[in-house]
Amino acid sequence: MIYTKTGDKGETSLASGQRVSKTDARIEAYGTVDELNSWIGLLRAGVSANSQQPTTNSQLEWIQNKLFNLGAALSDAPGEWITEADVHQLEEWIDAMVNDTPKQHAFILPAGSETVCRAHVCRTICRRAERRMIDAKAAEIHLQFINRLSDYFFVFSRYFSHKNGEKESIWCKN
Repeated sequence: MIYTKTGDKGETSLASGQRVSKTDARIEAYGTVDELNSWIGLLRAGVSANSQQPTTNSQLEWIQNKLFNLGAALSDAPGEWITEADVHQLEEWIDAMVNDTPKQHAFILPAGSETVCRAHVCRTICRRAERRMIDAKAAEIHLQFINRLSDYFFVFSRYFSHKNGEKESIWCKN
């Protein structure tokens, strides 16, 4: 059965079995991570439509799995869900994309193709997840991971735009 009726009064259970309000900082944090994961699915649909980018699609799938791990950690499930190796993996991908993208000389507006815009939405939701995780007093490694992930989505937007011959929109102070 999909419904349990145990949340009908505004409470839910953490992985530990502890009952908390659905507005608890941990629920807000992993709910935002879940929202991010859904948007990454939409981003992947755009990447899949562009057969020139199979590597980034597999990266996004890896990230989606790691976000499920992060949600488990935020819900107090026992275990080591996110590691330094995961943070380093994101850094490697970021560095590789930066090295294959023109140097940035100005602020970039969150604009471009639909796929590039989806990457920017992922970036901003990632930043919100980070703020929620701070409120939830998340572990340092979890904060490092989500922080790197927002950087990944910014660089991804530039990389994808460059690889597809799109012109970036530059912020112009008027």
